[in-house]
Amino acid sequence: MREDFLHFLWQFKKFDLARLQTTKGEKLTIVSSGLYLQKAGPDFFNAQIIIGTQKWAGNVEIHCRSSDWYLHSHETNPNYDNVILHVVWEHDTEVFRKDNTELAVLELSNYVPKKMLENYQSLMLDKTWLFCEKQIASVDGFVLDNWKERLFFERLEKKSLLIWKTFSETLNDWEALLFCLLAKNFGLNSNGETFLKIALSIPFQKIRKESFEVRNLEALFYGRAGLLDNENEDVYFLDLKERWDYLRHKHLLKKIYLDPVQFFRLRPSNFPTIRLSQLANLYHSRPGLFSEVIESKSLAEFYKLFNVSASDYWSDHYQFDRQSRKKEKKLTNVFIDLLLINTVVPLKFAHAAYLGNDISEEIVQLLREISAEKNIIIDKFQDFGITVNNAYETQALLQLKNEYCNKKRCLECGIGMELMKS
Repeated sequence: MREDFLHFLWQFKKFDLARLQTTKGEKLTIVSSGLYLQKAGPDFFNAQIIIGTQKWAGNVEIHCRSSDWYLHSHETNPNYDNVILHVVWEHDTEVFRKDNTELAVLELSNYVPKKMLENYQSLMLDKTWLFCEKQIASVDGFVLDNWKERLFFERLEKKSLLIWKTFSETLNDWEALLFCLLAKNFGLNSNGETFLKIALSIPFQKIRKESFEVRNLEALFYGRAGLLDNENEDVYFLDLKERWDYLRHKHLLKKIYLDPVQFFRLRPSNFPTIRLSQLANLYHSRPGLFSEVIESKSLAEFYKLFNVSASDYWSDHYQFDRQSRKKEKKLTNVFIDLLLINTVVPLKFAHAAYLGNDISEEIVQLLREISAEKNIIIDKFQDFGITVNNAYETQALLQLKNEYCNKKRCLECGIGMELMKS
C-alpha cells in the first residue's frame, strides 16, 4: 500500500462515508477533507470533522500504518500538535501527541470498496512502460483532451523557469534574452549549454553594433567558442581570426573558460561551425528579430522569418579547411519547428505574462500547425493506441511521461484518476 493512494482516497472521499467510525467505535463525520498541502508538515490542512457530537477543526495526517507516526518522529514535532485525525490503512498501535493525549484514528481499509482497490492494483502493478498502458486508450476523449491541455501549459511553465533566469542575467533585455535562448537551441543537446554561455558572455549591444557585417558576428561567435585558436592557412579562417583579435580588444571581451564545442556523434548539418554561422546570418539579416518574433503568429510567417543559410564558405565545408560536396546549409523546417517549440513559444508565453496578457489560444494554434515530434516516447504512446497529430499533443505527452508516469504520480494524473473511477 502507498500513501499517495490513501491521499487520493481521503482528498476525493472515495470510501463509504455513511458508516465511518474511529478505531474506538465513535461515529465520524467528515465536514471538510482540508487542503492537500504536498509539502513538509501534516498532509491536509484545516480539515473539519465531527467525532461523536464534538466538532473539530485542524490538520489530518495520513500513513500506511499507525506506527509510522513514531517512525517519522511526529510525536516530537510541534508541526503535528494540531493534528485532529490520523488516517491509516492499518491500525497497529495507539498514537499519542506530544502532550500525551490520544489521537483519533480512522482505519480506511474497513471502508474502501473492493472495486476501488482492484482498480488501484490494476493501475499500479501491471506495467512494462506505463502503469496504465493497457487502459489508456479506453479513457474518454474529452477527459484526455482536457488533461493534455493542462499538461501542455505545465510544460510551458517549466520552460519559463529558464527564461526568467536568463532574463535577469541579460538585465531584463528581451532582445538579449531571445538571442541567448536561440543560441542555446542552435547548439541542441550537445552544444546548447556552451552556446548559451557564449551568448551571455557577449553584451548584446555589441551584437547590435556588429550585425551590419556578418563576418564580424561569425568572428565573435567562433572566437568565443575557441574555434579560431588553432593555426590554419585557410583564407576565410585567417580573416575571421584577424577580425576576432580586433573585436575582442575593441569590445574589451574578457577571456572565459568553456567546455570545448562538440563535433563527435553529430550529423554534419548540426556541427557547431554550421549552426554558429546560421545564427550569425540570422542576426545579420534580422536586426529587429525580437519584434518580428512577437508579431508573427502563423507557421508560414515563422518559416519566412527564419529562412537563413550559413555563409557561402560553408556551402562546401563543414569544418575549416576541409572541403566537402557543395550543399546549401539552410535552416530546415524541421529545425525551425524545434526553435519554435523550445524557444519562440515559451518566450512569447513569458513575454505575454510579463505584460499581463493571455495568448494561450494563439500559442496552442501555432503548435497545432507544427508536425508531431518523432522520438521513442511518442512512438510508445502511439503503440498503446494514443493518436498524435501535432506538436501541441507531443509536448503534452512528453510532460505526461516525464513528470507523471516516470515519477509514479498516477493518482495526481487526470488519466489515472479517471481510470480509478471507472
